[in-house]
Amino acid sequence: MLLNATFEPLTALPLRRAIVLLVCGKAEVVHGDAAGLVLHSATGSVEVPSVIRLRTYVRVPYRARVPLTRAALMHRDRFRCAYCGGRAETIDHVVPRSRGGTHTWENCVACCARCNHRKADKLLAELGWPLRTMPTAPRGRHWRLLAGLVDADPLWLPYLGETAA
Repeated sequence: MLLNATFEPLTALPLRRAIVLLVCGKAEVVHGDAAGLVLHSATGSVEVPSVIRLRTYVRVPYRARVPLTRAALMHRDRFRCAYCGGRAETIDHVVPRSRGGTHTWENCVACCARCNHRKADKLLAELGWPLRTMPTAPRGRHWRLLAGLVDADPLWLPYLGETAA
């Protein structure tokens, strides 16, 4: 994970990019990798970092709304079906698009293939199905960082704050 000079999280980046930032002196290691891996070159060696911090502050432009993507939606719903609670594999529109539903955070939910097939283009009232939780747009300072991650390193949690839990 890459932190700004003020210790606020910016992004999760590939190992190669992290090493380049360290070698060029643009970043410093905050936490090493728990596995203790070391990369060797002809002239030196570098411990694999888990968290690095930029030496200079980088201004990040503000975005008011988190974009709706499949990965972000699955992360919001914790990969659980909104109807049965099983493992989600697809996305479903609560009010189907064929009936005027929109492609927004408030109308999209993660869904298992079985429930998605059974629901088809019907409304929940027609089926008598309840929603386990009402879909809302995600909030939180570092939600955008976590949306694209499958598993976050436990060393990152102190830097992500309470919104990460």
